[in-house]
Amino acid sequence: MTFTDKNIIENYIGLFESLNSISKLELIEKLTKSLKAENKSKESNFFKSFGAFSSEKTSDEIITEIKASRKFRKKEINF
Repeated sequence: MTFTDKNIIENYIGLFESLNSISKLELIEKLTKSLKAENKSKESNFFKSFGAFSSEKTSDEIITEIKASRKFRKKEINF
């Protein structure tokens, strides 16, 4: 934890000390939910990255197309 993070936490603690018990519990509940949502979001984004490319062509057709699109020039390089 960085010095800045510690300072921010200390400032929030000072603010939260004036809250009543019910408000503190509600705050804890919302923070917990936000942490769970953050974890699910990261995991969801990871799994969404798979299968991002879709095509009606088979993998062999795509490979053949890529190889056919390559262009080579025969050029002598003199040193």
